[in-house]
Amino acid sequence: MTTLPPANIPISVTQATATSVVAGTVTFEHVSKTYASASGQVVALQDINLEIPAGGIFGIIGRSGAGKSSLLRTINRLETPSAGRVLVDGIDIGTLDTSALVALRRRIGMIFQHFNLLSAKTVYDNVALPLLVAGTHPAQTDKRVRELLELVGLQDKLSVYPSRLSGGQKQRVGIARALATHPEILLCDEATSALDPETTQSILQLLRDINRKLGITVILITHEMSVIREIADQVLVLEQGRIAEVGPVWKVFGAPAHPATRALLTPLLHALPEDLQGNPGEAQSTGSPRQTILRFVYTGLNNLEPDLQRIAQALQRPVRLVYGGVDRIQGHVQGTLLLSVDAAQPLPDLTSLTQGSEPLAHSIEILGHESDTHPIH
Repeated sequence: MTTLPPANIPISVTQATATSVVAGTVTFEHVSKTYASASGQVVALQDINLEIPAGGIFGIIGRSGAGKSSLLRTINRLETPSAGRVLVDGIDIGTLDTSALVALRRRIGMIFQHFNLLSAKTVYDNVALPLLVAGTHPAQTDKRVRELLELVGLQDKLSVYPSRLSGGQKQRVGIARALATHPEILLCDEATSALDPETTQSILQLLRDINRKLGITVILITHEMSVIREIADQVLVLEQGRIAEVGPVWKVFGAPAHPATRALLTPLLHALPEDLQGNPGEAQSTGSPRQTILRFVYTGLNNLEPDLQRIAQALQRPVRLVYGGVDRIQGHVQGTLLLSVDAAQPLPDLTSLTQGSEPLAHSIEILGHESDTHPIH
């Protein structure tokens, strides 16, 4: 059996040095997981091959039953794969004996959707619990707890019980507790699902700050694409236990390749206003100059951004913005513009405007026509 070093010895000084793997790296090799149920075998994961790099924020998303929680829980061996291997820092954790597994789990913090705090313990005691279990000296425990409560903004809540805290404060206690033993990996199991939108934003900002300040690998699962967009560097989309697609967040969001990804992205898409729904090309009034409605699509590739002045120059006429829905993700602009232009003169070849060294958009199409009395430059 492989034995990991004690929790107080940095992994990068021992096995990680020998295997040239950066601390905080997680690798899945042909991982599958099957559960037995009264109705038969339930396949949760199927042949997962994936490497999660150290030091980043990695999101795992999928619909209910996609296998997100099963995959996350194999990282600290709360779930044992039915087949394949999970490697943390290059070490097959399936080979660890009991003491080595305990040491591993001290280097992998975990926060939960419903906080899992001890109601009979104060904030201080909840955060101190992992250190007490690890046999940390009381003076070191006190120092560490106070550091962590300051980090999460709860230094004035040491003696408060969980029942007196808001949901966001409870999750901050959970985060502080997960960081108590200086983990190199932080697992987040639907950490914001029980929170309101404003509190969700503050928790995501805290996780981002922790990742940047401490260099901890953050791996989070969620069913909310908005959370992935807000915080993650890379994203894995699971569908029925298999990898649907994986890659940088901006790329997966900008050009989703799998139907499951496109379905998950639907709530984030900017819906057309009611007066434009149906057929935006239908005439809205009579006796006005006819206008052509064009749709310009931006996927985030090649740092291409909307430029209305260049568009007007290329079309050789004024343009009016009818509708715009764009986002900036990791420095890449994605979204759609609907533009109205005078239909009296023929348009240039639209395909040519999406090609060459200076394209205007990733795709352009004619949606139809309308009448308009207020074209603007």
